[in-house]
Amino acid sequence: MAVETEIKFPVGDLAALNQRLEAAGFRLQTPRAFESNVLYDTPDRKMRARTEILRIRSYAGRWTVTHKRLPTVGPGEDRHKHRIETETEVADGEALAEIFVALGLIAAFRYEKWRTEWTDGEGHCVVDETPIGDYAELEGIAEWIDRVAPRLGVSRSEYVTLSYGRLFDQWREENHSSAQHLTFDAVTPANKAK
Repeated sequence: MAVETEIKFPVGDLAALNQRLEAAGFRLQTPRAFESNVLYDTPDRKMRARTEILRIRSYAGRWTVTHKRLPTVGPGEDRHKHRIETETEVADGEALAEIFVALGLIAAFRYEKWRTEWTDGEGHCVVDETPIGDYAELEGIAEWIDRVAPRLGVSRSEYVTLSYGRLFDQWREENHSSAQHLTFDAVTPANKAK
């Protein structure tokens, strides 16, 4: 059981961030690749109410299944996002999805992005191009995040600890959108404000 510690931050200029990552000693780990995620839940959304997710992800030719939940005992601060994460690679995500549905779960939320992964050997920076804007995530121990962020031009006031689902909820409210999923087909100029 690993504790995932991360922050997101908005990215206004992808090329400039790539240059800052290289200057800070990061190396490209996974070139830009499409990522598709489906969150499964009970029909009455009990997992979401408990701040848990059960996700099947397809990314860069691999399938993974992930469960995330809040730690039982918190780290005593809220500047970073902390989750207990259990994840494993699976051979066939579509077959696993069929199993989840047969057990009574529903595909509750879909989200997509183009992701590029970087590492400096100590932590990771993933750069996500989403339908609602570009974000990057720094994932590692809290001290590493706070040390690396300023080198990338990110102040603590820019730290975002919300999930993409919560960011999408905010975006839908701000844009009066009826989109139900954070996908490139659902979030288009034609249906952003409905």
